Amino acid sequence: MIQSARGIILRTRLLTESSLIVNWLTPNLGRVSTVAKGARRAKSPFIGKLDIFYEADFSFIRCRRSELHTLREVSVRKTRTELRYDLAYLQQASYAVALTEQTTEADTPLEEIFELVCDFWDHLAKQPPQPRSLYAFELKLLNLLGLKPELAKSRLTGGAQEIIRALLESDWRTIAGLKSTAAQAKELRQFLHGFLIYHLGKLPKGRPAP
Repeated sequence: MIQSARGIILRTRLLTESSLIVNWLTPNLGRVSTVAKGARRAKSPFIGKLDIFYEADFSFIRCRRSELHTLREVSVRKTRTELRYDLAYLQQASYAVALTEQTTEADTPLEEIFELVCDFWDHLAKQPPQPRSLYAFELKLLNLLGLKPELAKSRLTGGAQEIIRALLESDWRTIAGLKSTAAQAKELRQFLHGFLIYHLGKLPKGRPAP
């Protein structure tokens, strides 16, 4: 069965010398894994179309026996090139991928999470990377997963609680202009570190140390 979707590429990896496994996040189909046969050959129709953070329309043949499907066509919408050539951007964007993969299941509609990841990636490229952007992504993702922190029951100071509310509720432009003291930033970093470990069991690689 042939299916079509809009998606973003979370990661790629070699399957054979000429073929790639491409992992996608889509709004309607959730996470989807595809095989791009012959993608690394010089005359492949996939050349220049498959890289991390790309957003594209694609079609694939669904395999009935496994979760690895056959990629047919790709039409690129957006490349987000700047995220791949700046180490700080790359680290934050890749951490968002790892956290999303750890907290979601394959073949499950993820429309709000898809939009969150896209918005976060687009926000990163518009300003120098900031820790608060990563914390905002974590909080917004936790909220979508039904794991919003109960601030009234926490030991956070009033100032730190206000920052968390702002990170949860504000758009990315507003978040970029938020101010906090060094003590509040440390308090927030340590709280989220413990909160994520408590609910997820472990943190994906790439998160800054508390």
